[in-house]
Amino acid sequence: MSAPEPGQRPGRVYAPDFLTELFRNPLDPGYADAAARRERSPAPQGWRGTSARAVAVVVLAAVGFLFAVAYRETVADEPSRSQARAGLVAQIQQREAETDQLSVRADRLREEVGRQRDAALSGSQAARLRNLEAGTGLGRVRGDGVVVRLTDAAPKDEDAVTGDSEVGPDKVLYSDLQKVANDLWASGAEAVAINGQRLTATSTIRSAGAAILVDFRPVTSPYEVTAIGPGPMRDRFEESRSAYLMRRVAKIAGLSFQVRDAEDLTLPAATEPRLRYAEPSVSPSPSPSGSGADRSSSPGPTGSGTSSRPSGGVR
Repeated sequence: MSAPEPGQRPGRVYAPDFLTELFRNPLDPGYADAAARRERSPAPQGWRGTSARAVAVVVLAAVGFLFAVAYRETVADEPSRSQARAGLVAQIQQREAETDQLSVRADRLREEVGRQRDAALSGSQAARLRNLEAGTGLGRVRGDGVVVRLTDAAPKDEDAVTGDSEVGPDKVLYSDLQKVANDLWASGAEAVAINGQRLTATSTIRSAGAAILVDFRPVTSPYEVTAIGPGPMRDRFEESRSAYLMRRVAKIAGLSFQVRDAEDLTLPAATEPRLRYAEPSVSPSPSPSGSGADRSSSPGPTGSGTSSRPSGGVR
């Protein structure tokens, strides 16, 4: 561009657009020059380059060998793991079948004992004992009542990243069964059972991992809480807090919660509890020598002497 003549106004000079040039040629010119120099005069291969390639080949071969060995060991151990798992499943099924058979036999023996007892007792005494058994859960009962049915929501898709399915309020929790059973008792129920497991004053409803246990026996969805009681029992339960909560959870999470009347229900008897009795602790026998030191160290019936245990005894 020529210099402006005297008296003329200098023209405006425009600089090249930097962003446009950057998008047209994003690579620095120095990289292109270095590549051109390598093409004109390739660098001689020294011992460092050769050794680096050799080490890389050795490392890749070792890694491939390790992967091959690991895969072979995994494939070799798979039949043994599958066999062990199949053996455990077979043992569980066998134990469940044996438990069911023993339960049926126990029910038959219980009925036989009841018949022999009724034959030995008078009519009034036998009737009073049957009423006590029905109230405590140790006797089978029949009558009209209510069935509360709770069902898990449909399983959701697994997470594409973690592979875990969503676990939340779409599953019936053990606390839900606890609330429903307690409110049925509060509504006037005379007998309650969950999936055929009769509840008593010492029954437990708890969780073990993902399973729900009723008196240490697993129950699965759908859960049916059956109760025998007077006619107004359903109306009282419908107004309870657990019914309101389960209806709300069912609406939000997709659970199934249903309450219906049922006629001529039969609830089985609960397993007889193992009774434990308190027994007085046995005092150590007196020493044959009869020395005063031995007598003072052993508490007698009157509590004389010193003892390392509290005065209240032990359970």
